[in-house]
Amino acid sequence: MRDKRVRRRLIGDNDDLNPMNSVGNLFDVAMVFSVALMVALVSYLDVADMLFNDSFTMVKNPGKDDMQIITKENGKIVRYQAQESTTSAQGKGKRVGAAYQLDNGEIIYIPE
Repeated sequence: MRDKRVRRRLIGDNDDLNPMNSVGNLFDVAMVFSVALMVALVSYLDVADMLFNDSFTMVKNPGKDDMQIITKENGKIVRYQAQESTTSAQGKGKRVGAAYQLDNGEIIYIPE
């Protein structure tokens, strides 16, 4: 009788042979993966700046035809779409600053 108990303990329970036991942990792995993916996307896209800062300015596709300037001031988000440039301008205005392009292509705006 004692030999049968020892053999049963050495062989193990039938639960060890059940393949569904390992599938139960896949949900946990999927949840950890999805949270890690969301954190990576937030850090890559700089979404934290848009959510937590009071004001910011972001330029999408700088220097191209479909350039957009997105600004957030006092909780209000405004998007400016680049338009086709015209050769002449009309109306009155004043100089508000100067823009300089560096050798590496970066453009710096200096307000007056």
